[in-house]
Amino acid sequence: MTITRMETGQRMSKIVKHNGTVYLCGQVGDGDTVADQTHDCLSRVEALLEQAGSGKTHILQAVIWLADMKDFAEMNAVWDAWVPAGHAPARACGEAKLAREALKVEIIVTAAELS
Repeated sequence: MTITRMETGQRMSKIVKHNGTVYLCGQVGDGDTVADQTHDCLSRVEALLEQAGSGKTHILQAVIWLADMKDFAEMNAVWDAWVPAGHAPARACGEAKLAREALKVEIIVTAAELS
């Protein structure tokens, strides 16, 4: 069984691949609004998926953390426009205190490798 770690540092790897599954570390984004941060975050997710040999249509699960659930609808508007029709993953969303005060959203993705 091979485990491949990519962009590995002392604390974490940005990508871990095992048995055809791609695990991404939590992604955050830049911007003043939750919409801006979500858009940037999803761009980062997409780039990591491509680097890992996967893509948006192969996302299996997403876990989304919001600093404040009042931003749920705003985040969902960006998410809904980003996810390809017919390829919505299993998903959870909750409220959490994020690593920095300025952060409004963090997204963790698990995907299948492209075949």
